[in-house]
Amino acid sequence: MRYLTAGETHGPQLTAIIEGLPSNLTIDFNELNVQLERRQKGYGRGRRMQIEKDGAQVTGGIRHGKTTGAPVSLVVENKDWTHWTKIMNIEPIEGSDEEKRRVHRPRPGHADLNGGLKYNQRDLRNILERSSARETAARVAVGGMARQLLAAFGIKVAGQVIRIGEIEAERKQLPIDELISVTEASPVRVVDKDAEAKMIQHIDEVKKEGDSIGGIVEVIIEGVPVGLGSHVQYDRKLDARIAQAVVSINAFKGCEIGIGFEAAERRGSQVHDEILYDEDKGFHRASNNAGGFEGGMTTGEPIVVRGVMKPIPTLYKPLKSVDIDNKEEFTAQVERSDSCAVPAASVVMEHVVAWEVARAFMEKFGGDSIEEIQGNLDQYLEQVRAY
Repeated sequence: MRYLTAGETHGPQLTAIIEGLPSNLTIDFNELNVQLERRQKGYGRGRRMQIEKDGAQVTGGIRHGKTTGAPVSLVVENKDWTHWTKIMNIEPIEGSDEEKRRVHRPRPGHADLNGGLKYNQRDLRNILERSSARETAARVAVGGMARQLLAAFGIKVAGQVIRIGEIEAERKQLPIDELISVTEASPVRVVDKDAEAKMIQHIDEVKKEGDSIGGIVEVIIEGVPVGLGSHVQYDRKLDARIAQAVVSINAFKGCEIGIGFEAAERRGSQVHDEILYDEDKGFHRASNNAGGFEGGMTTGEPIVVRGVMKPIPTLYKPLKSVDIDNKEEFTAQVERSDSCAVPAASVVMEHVVAWEVARAFMEKFGGDSIEEIQGNLDQYLEQVRAY
């Protein structure tokens, strides 16, 4: 499977085209839009979440509620487009830099300057419009389709916030359905109520200071069969592909799987998961420090992935930068900002990880229809049971 997205933050819409979804997958359109709505929630979001109410319109590849095997085309409209029709028009327009809202002052922490230099653009709006985190709405729509594909085979996806700034939530082992329910009811997507209150207070304090704050989010996927991914080439290792996907999310700067960097502090006997066997479970692990992976392949244990999000770089107490026209120092301008987008980012991470798992699932059990995939999966699971 593969996909591409197109569109700008203040353009008319975001578009995504997915190729490789099998036929006869029943699509729940309401569930798809629920996932898009989840991305817009979370304590600390800015005013744009009050302007937009995202929903995905399917424009190809689905008929009478089921995929046909053809590429699926999705559109997420930008409601704010009505205020930007002249500024973002595809046709040439006359007028001053002010009328065109030309951006010539790059903001620290954004793609503005690097992109302007790379693509030889004197209007940095041509960079910031595409590099905006608004693009993640399209990726959530894509991941929402992958999520429904996984669900058809009993694979569940959940996410939670582990840390916001200085406040860390207590780790609690919950059944995945309970984890989904509890975090969905939390404005900061945590299961620890004490930490929830402290996080909200911390976000408010940071916002009053005109600053922003980041954090750590975790994604858990249960029901994944053993053997997705491969050890034979670097680009077939599923944990590596997941790590790349996580760091590709706007403002994400790191990824760890299982106990991750904590493994550096432990001895080997405290890190590696012992292998057990019984008639009911077959081969399984006594623990899951590896986060569901060994040798780039799934072990059959839950996939556990964490991502680190830096604070959003658009600040209300802006940093210094340099004007690309006159090369003079200035204080960076403010476009629009969330004080904290960590809860929303956890939803985005759920969907980029779900996409990579679904892609590996299709590589392993691929067929042109749901029925063919189910047959391939059943045969493989029987082979594993008989091993």
